[in-house]
Amino acid sequence: MNLTTPARTLAAVAALALAPLLPVTAHAAAQDTSCGVLASGASATAQAAVEAACSQIGVWYSWGGGHGATPGATYGYYDGSDPDSLHDNERRGFDCSGLMRYAYYRATGSDLLSGTADDQFHSPQAAARFSAGQGTAPLVPGDLMFWGSGYIHHVAMYLGAGQMVEAYESGTHIRVTPVRTGGDYAGAIRVNPSGTPVPPPANGGSTFETWGTGVHTHSTPSVHASVVDTFAGPTQVSVQCQEHAEEVSAEGYTNDIWARLADGSWMTNIYIKGPAELPGIPDCGGDNPPPPSGGSTAVQTWGTGVRTHSEPNVNASVVDYFAQPTTVNVVCQAHAQTVTAEGYTNDAWSKLTNGAWLTNIYLKGPAWLPGVATC
Repeated sequence: MNLTTPARTLAAVAALALAPLLPVTAHAAAQDTSCGVLASGASATAQAAVEAACSQIGVWYSWGGGHGATPGATYGYYDGSDPDSLHDNERRGFDCSGLMRYAYYRATGSDLLSGTADDQFHSPQAAARFSAGQGTAPLVPGDLMFWGSGYIHHVAMYLGAGQMVEAYESGTHIRVTPVRTGGDYAGAIRVNPSGTPVPPPANGGSTFETWGTGVHTHSTPSVHASVVDTFAGPTQVSVQCQEHAEEVSAEGYTNDIWARLADGSWMTNIYIKGPAELPGIPDCGGDNPPPPSGGSTAVQTWGTGVRTHSEPNVNASVVDYFAQPTTVNVVCQAHAQTVTAEGYTNDAWSKLTNGAWLTNIYLKGPAWLPGVATC
């Protein structure tokens, strides 16, 4: 089903949940376990998009997933109506449009398809359009198929041979299934085949996209160190690790976290799309805890895969993700939603300097942090 981007309010997200559902009979259709280019005629770009989408077979459907700053799997949201969606904030994956966005980002090196399935159906990147009445006869692998009457609520990718790959609904995984051209099938588009595929991450790193113009990388994590490279515009980089180092203020942001790239150079995270601390990226191992700022207290987290939220509630949107123990700056704490995890139960939450909230269960120390003010 179509989901919205995290930038929209949860109220707007919940409203989209009222869009029509796909036919119930389709959910029980027999699935083909193969995924790949199953017919001829597709451009090299479309074939690369198919390969990217197929690489995610078995990944969770997650409502709102895939709509982060950089295309790729993210944690989702509760859609406000479907009980199966209650755990989407715990599932790192894609919604239907998030998967298509990721596939063509990997295929072209450009974020061509950000937005909802409805946005993608009306995308100016469509090099050709096909009506519902034409069925699959004119389609080639990589073409995007859409469903909805008036408002498009779902998108999938055609593979050929009557098969498609899709992120279907909460509680399921990305799958291959026979195409559905009945019901509210609305037609298909062929995406502009221009662009250069994104190379796979080097040396075990993770691919992120930079932003801005004239961005420098440095030999050490300092703006005063020698310049290694200059990016004239947005560029894909492979990040190996990150650490706290020289504090930088630029473009209206201040951050002391630097990312080490595959070539050994460093760049401030200010110019990398994503939160101040990149999710899922390990610590380089050479930094010191950041000094408290703005009247905050430095506290160490524990555990792996720890998330912060926009509100003191595990169902609120995910702001950041700590793959391993991380030092955070706590501004204040408050009693809010009771959480049970790791054998502990606690209703105390800490507010961090970036405005995100973290249950005190994952902060080293007692249930109520000593010396930290009440929010």
